[in-house]
Amino acid sequence: MQTSGDTSRHDLTARPWHIVGAGRIGALAAFYLQRAGAQTIGVRPGSAHTRRLSIGFDQHEDGAGSHLALRVIPPSECASVSRLIVACKTPYTDAALARVSLTDDATVVRLQNGMGSLDGRITGHQRMIGAVTASAVMSETHDRLRVVAENATIFGGGERPAWFDALAAHWPQLSWARDIRPPQWRKLVVNAALNPLTAIHDVPNGALLERADLYADMTALIDEADTVLARLDPAWPADSHADVAAVVRATAANTSSMRADIQAGAITEIDAINGWLLRQAETLDLDLPTHRRVVAQIRQLEST
Repeated sequence: MQTSGDTSRHDLTARPWHIVGAGRIGALAAFYLQRAGAQTIGVRPGSAHTRRLSIGFDQHEDGAGSHLALRVIPPSECASVSRLIVACKTPYTDAALARVSLTDDATVVRLQNGMGSLDGRITGHQRMIGAVTASAVMSETHDRLRVVAENATIFGGGERPAWFDALAAHWPQLSWARDIRPPQWRKLVVNAALNPLTAIHDVPNGALLERADLYADMTALIDEADTVLARLDPAWPADSHADVAAVVRATAANTSSMRADIQAGAITEIDAINGWLLRQAETLDLDLPTHRRVVAQIRQLEST
């Protein structure tokens, strides 16, 4: 007799999962999928050849080492993709998906920072699932990653798919939210308040609570973000200060992703974070002066 667990596992493993953006978080997703028995295929934009990616994982909780072997293909070979995880950085979304052909019933999991990068891409009977993670992965070497925090990850948006339970059994602290927007917005406010300031001033996260000037800017960014979100949804509590402060304390010694991008001379995700808030504010006839300033400063840093 087939159990619900058997059905869930069969639905998870019946089709391959393609992962666009096999960086740290994308590789972690592939690792959990493989652990659940699913076939995973990496998709590398800009590549013309198939290659094999071998990554060693040092897992945070028990210190045990694990291994991920991933076949990585160019987007030109991505015909009839029915299960897709988008984990690339938001500025590269268009290029990454330009030649990926989705089936009419495709499921797309958006595992990215910010908002809006897949707007208009999911049509008809295709389904987009939002995802938010607080897990953290560091690069030890080019082929070894260290999971420094296996924190909560939330998938969501409507009814829970049949394959979810089978994946959750192998993905630590993975849960489902019928309404994914509140967790997405909570993370958005944290990123909007923390990332640009640490990048502009080239400081670790904890400096935002230690320096009066940075604390004032952080407070202003939070207040402006809460104002926009409360106008978009009157049920939004509009009191994100404690959430942001908690993340800053927990990651005080860390380098934010935006600071790391600026240090590396890479394009940041500012457009999907603070830029998204500015676009929403414009439709609401609201002014966000602190967000406007930090976006301009980040764009200046990107151009130098």
